[in-house]
Amino acid sequence: QVQGLCGTFNGDQRDEFTTPDGDVELGVAAFANAFRAAGACPALGPGIPDPCDGFPGIRERAEAACAVLMGPAFQ
Repeated sequence: QVQGLCGTFNGDQRDEFTTPDGDVELGVAAFANAFRAAGACPALGPGIPDPCDGFPGIRERAEAACAVLMGPAFQ
């Protein structure tokens, strides 16, 4: 049984955004906010922020790391 931010891994994409309360969210932000610890960080808005905006100068490193995940080893 897999559950949480990684999805359910049961082959049914309709329930991938199941919250800890058992609800199925339609959007990424609402799903992520359901796992947020109260007061630990601000809630996500409707748009997904670019993580590189908070860390100037690391975009190249991030793109190189993502290229590995998007490469043939993980296809």
